[in-house]
Amino acid sequence: MVVRLSRYRLLTLLCGVLAALTLTGPAVAAPVSTTTTTTVDRPSAAAGWLARQLVDGERFETVFDGVAYPDQGLTLDAVLAFAAAGVADDSGARALAWVSRPDVRDGYLGDGVTEAYAGATAKLALAVQVRGADPTSVGGVDLIARLRGLQAPSGRFTDRSAWGDYSNTFSQSFALLALARTPAGVPADAAGYLAGVRCADGGFPVVPEQPVCASDVDATALAVQALKAAGRSAEAGAGLRWLVSVQGTDGGFRNSGGVANANSTGLAAQALAAGGRTLAWARARGFLASLQVCCTGAPADRGAVDYDGGTFDPATATRATAQAVLGLAGVGYAQLTAAGAVPGAPELVCP
Repeated sequence: MVVRLSRYRLLTLLCGVLAALTLTGPAVAAPVSTTTTTTVDRPSAAAGWLARQLVDGERFETVFDGVAYPDQGLTLDAVLAFAAAGVADDSGARALAWVSRPDVRDGYLGDGVTEAYAGATAKLALAVQVRGADPTSVGGVDLIARLRGLQAPSGRFTDRSAWGDYSNTFSQSFALLALARTPAGVPADAAGYLAGVRCADGGFPVVPEQPVCASDVDATALAVQALKAAGRSAEAGAGLRWLVSVQGTDGGFRNSGGVANANSTGLAAQALAAGGRTLAWARARGFLASLQVCCTGAPADRGAVDYDGGTFDPATATRATAQAVLGLAGVGYAQLTAAGAVPGAPELVCP
């Protein structure tokens, strides 16, 4: 059981931002918030639907081998989505409080001694910062110090675990985004490491230092934002140009399997908006809007964003919606803030 749980935490860390992940649907409970509003704003409607899917109004869960596990990574995606849409602030507060609980937090980050995961540490630190709290004091843990302690001499942020190092481009990018918000800023060698793993075509791979460098939409979208936050505009610009070059005629972005989907498009759209590629962002936003369940859909599904536009699948809709909100809102991770967000889970207004 210890082995399975440790591997599961790594799976969650690595796949929390991957677009192609297909999961068994999370359990759903009635929302805690009693605030009900209606909206015609697409990001707000999507975030409102997402808030109503939280288990006990505070978390997401994933079924793995028939067992329900807490999904801290997806829960943090929701926290960031609520901030991007500027709604469900009460849900965002409860969700972050849940992830920050010592037992839940350590099950995600590791205990900091025998296990410590760079990507999870950075992602939680970023969410704490987005919500205006102090990442150096999260339940008695200094996330920034722990993150810096995971930086290798090469500049790469690595995992410390008996199961090996599963760090990747997502880990590195989230680390840069979190550290960019600190007084000390991003270490030059950390930014240099990420810039150095860029493929010849301008994109970025999921896993660096491989014999063949294969650019990936999701990894590139995150790396572009991280490099821009670190002041590496040339490398960020190359990544943006690669993203534009692989955008589909429908405005969508495809995963490594060739499927245009909300997850990849949501991340790419966010990067394009933050990088000033307005027309490409507008096209990506249009694709995301085409996947959103509107008034012709079942009332319980309205506002959600489907993964690929086929038959609505709740097993993938929560993650798809969380990442689509960022693209619909067009707010980059570096600029994201929950300041001014309002409580409540808005519902899509229909005749």
